[in-house]
Amino acid sequence: MGKTAYVAFDLGAESGRAMLGVLDDGRLTLEEVHRFANIPQRLPSGLHWNLGEMWEQLVEGLRLAVVRARAVGVTIRSLGVDTWGVDYGVIGASGQLLGLPFAYRDERNLPAFEKVMARLGEARLFAATGIQFMQFNTLFQLAAQHEAEPAVLNGADRILFMPDLLHYFFSGVAVNEASVASTTQMIDPRTGAWATGLLDELGLPTQYLKEIVPAGTVLGALRADVAEATGAPAELKVIMPASHDTASAVAAAPAEEGGKTWCYLSSGTWSLMGVELDEPNLSDAARDVPFTNEGGVAGEIRFLKNISGLWLVQQCRAEYERAGNRYEYDQLAGLAAAAPGFVTLVDPDHGSFAAAGEMPTKIAAFAEATGQPKPKDVGATVRCCLESLALTYRHTLLRLERVLDQRIEVVHVVGGGGRNGLLNQMTSDATGRRVVAGPYEATAVGNVLVQAMGAGDVRDREHIRAIVRESFEPVTYEPRETGDWDGTYERYLGVLGK
Repeated sequence: MGKTAYVAFDLGAESGRAMLGVLDDGRLTLEEVHRFANIPQRLPSGLHWNLGEMWEQLVEGLRLAVVRARAVGVTIRSLGVDTWGVDYGVIGASGQLLGLPFAYRDERNLPAFEKVMARLGEARLFAATGIQFMQFNTLFQLAAQHEAEPAVLNGADRILFMPDLLHYFFSGVAVNEASVASTTQMIDPRTGAWATGLLDELGLPTQYLKEIVPAGTVLGALRADVAEATGAPAELKVIMPASHDTASAVAAAPAEEGGKTWCYLSSGTWSLMGVELDEPNLSDAARDVPFTNEGGVAGEIRFLKNISGLWLVQQCRAEYERAGNRYEYDQLAGLAAAAPGFVTLVDPDHGSFAAAGEMPTKIAAFAEATGQPKPKDVGATVRCCLESLALTYRHTLLRLERVLDQRIEVVHVVGGGGRNGLLNQMTSDATGRRVVAGPYEATAVGNVLVQAMGAGDVRDREHIRAIVRESFEPVTYEPRETGDWDGTYERYLGVLGK
């Protein structure tokens, strides 16, 4: 196979980027060609995504990718978009967008969440959807919207989740991709179909829930006006990747079929730890943790737990910068490595850490409330965050093994958090497992290679992972100091109980 090129648009809740991926004889190279801010806007009606600016930046990213592709002598075969889950746009009967999409942190969701949970109950809702209860899940957003403005959903022809909406803008084809639909709390994980009975029970209309397609679906040609504006080749196709960002990242985990049992740890602002299953796990034990059942690139279930990841460290860094002290992440890791270990522990998922701002102060307050020493400086604070996160990974891994009745031998860390070697070693020591870190650009890698699968250039999920192993050199960490971590884990469990 000769050189083929693809454009991956990877959008997060703070920024977005365009990546040019070139596949050449079974090896993939990636290059960032455009990066832009992606911040929700506060309007009188609530917190919305700035969809106009987002679209302009995607068009500019495609233009720059076309320029770069010509410079290196490759032709772009396709493009695809991945984003976060749950948020959506409403499309009317004539194909128009009915208002700006709300952002998932909008305050309207909590009252709707409480009403729906009171009506359906945890056991009923988990048995029907297999999804962890989070107030921003699409089901609760729809309940909030229908209560506030019923005419919108009553008149909707379909809803498109954020990557679906952007694919619609690129191609003119409106469908829902399976992996992002699976995050909504509106899919039956056993069948992959809409759980319309739940919406009926809540008095919500369902006529807008339409076709769900798998990752790798070819939507067709790029719209002519977009091709003209960007200089893109006429033959460029729009191909849906696994359009939920975590699904793309997990697809790029370089695990081998038939190898040691493994789990993935998608590491960034959030950490998502889990395994791939053939069938959903809807047990009471899974609900109690809680684990969630989301869709993967080939119809598999991503059985995982959401964990507050490097959020605490990111927020500490932002607070230090506001005070006039700027640190790069490798500097913070160096200070943490030099600080004494096992002094102060926190629960990274504690509600007091959820909001942005004043994170070092919040950590000190948590330490005081739990009878522990307050971290005395930057290094001690960051070490506290990293050790606590590694212990949270251990706690999650043990519960995962208990629910599955299976020992996991290897932890594959994918995503940008994998660059933190200190945390990777702590994770290996805390869990007593081998940790394999990389690729760090896993979401974009998975996006590109699922497009390539849709184009016929890659065979299947196993072929994707073989290309990843050939293209990116992972870093392996083995357990070194597990004894101290065993004792500290008991302290950590005590902190969780306070």
